[in-house]
Amino acid sequence: MKEIIYTLLTDGSSDRRLIPILTWLLRQHCPEMVIVGRWVDLSDRPPKKKQKNQPKEKPLESKIKTALARHYCDILFVHRDAETISNYNERVIEIQRAIKKLSADHQARPTICVVTVRMTEAWLLFNETAIRIASGNKKGRKPLELPGLKGIEDKPYLKAVLEQSLITASEFKGGRRLARFKRDISERAFNVAENIEDFSPLRELKAFQSLEAELKEVLGKMSCCL
Repeated sequence: MKEIIYTLLTDGSSDRRLIPILTWLLRQHCPEMVIVGRWVDLSDRPPKKKQKNQPKEKPLESKIKTALARHYCDILFVHRDAETISNYNERVIEIQRAIKKLSADHQARPTICVVTVRMTEAWLLFNETAIRIASGNKKGRKPLELPGLKGIEDKPYLKAVLEQSLITASEFKGGRRLARFKRDISERAFNVAENIEDFSPLRELKAFQSLEAELKEVLGKMSCCL
């Protein structure tokens, strides 16, 4: 059985929550393939010294080059958040421009834009069961008041919404247990993505539709699955 290895380069460490989503999406189109996903952590990347007379690289261009150098992959996913639907295309163009400035060897690697509107958490708030499981209180009944997918790309502060939904789902009222829960909130938010088995509802969102369309185009050129 063949495999597809992909690398995810993100805006920040919390956006590694996209890994389960991308793995699910690849499995939809490549059901016979083994999917291996990796998030590239650039937090330990030292500042790059500019060589004399060498053009200065922009941060995103440099990050893409470093990601490709650190991990072999068949596909590189480059993530950026878009604050609004209107600047979605701006983010895509930004990624595409960075890729075009790379060497021919780097450009040969299929690269796909993952632009979430407004942020990654918008793609996790549709599944109440996954949030309750991640909270450690699967059988809780306290209403979470989650926003629906319709119009979610227009809503700000979704990271805070996801974290508050986890706290509400836990039903902790205070004390050390709640304090400890809050310290682990980032990891629990990642667990939300891991506990979702079906991301097909996200096909309602324009940003997700664009991601899937670009992925299908890339896979078609790779002639591996479609």
